[in-house]
Amino acid sequence: MDIRIGFGVDVHQLVADRRLVIGGKEIPSDLGALGHSDADVLLHAICDALLGALNLRDIGFHFSDTDPQYKGIDSKILLERTYALIREKGYVLGNMDCTVIAEQPKLNPHIPDMQRIIASILTCETDQISIKATTHEQVDSFGEKRAIKAYAVCLLKK
Repeated sequence: MDIRIGFGVDVHQLVADRRLVIGGKEIPSDLGALGHSDADVLLHAICDALLGALNLRDIGFHFSDTDPQYKGIDSKILLERTYALIREKGYVLGNMDCTVIAEQPKLNPHIPDMQRIIASILTCETDQISIKATTHEQVDSFGEKRAIKAYAVCLLKK
């Protein structure tokens, strides 16, 4: 098959005294994402979308949250390693569409930086990386600022 589609989703709890890193960029915030790595919800969803497109399992299979070597790791490194697996299989990114759900902080001003960071890792143009941000209108754990979620879908080409 010459094209493959993958879907990824990730969720992290928001807590005090943690950095908030989304799309490879640290975002000023009173709350940060809790996780074994830097807990970059967007990059984790992207990794899962890429891996899923080629039936390569998920991010936890490749980078276990029980493995001490990944404690506090920069998720940009995880994305680099994930994309290396994709390239080894002879595929490149066609395009990607992502959505981040967070009540606060406002993410729209940071999206161009996130696109540049991700595009540089995936060796593509920024217009191949769509990132949207939305809220949950103060409903459930996302709307109550207790969690953050990201979705990603990608198209890979042989």
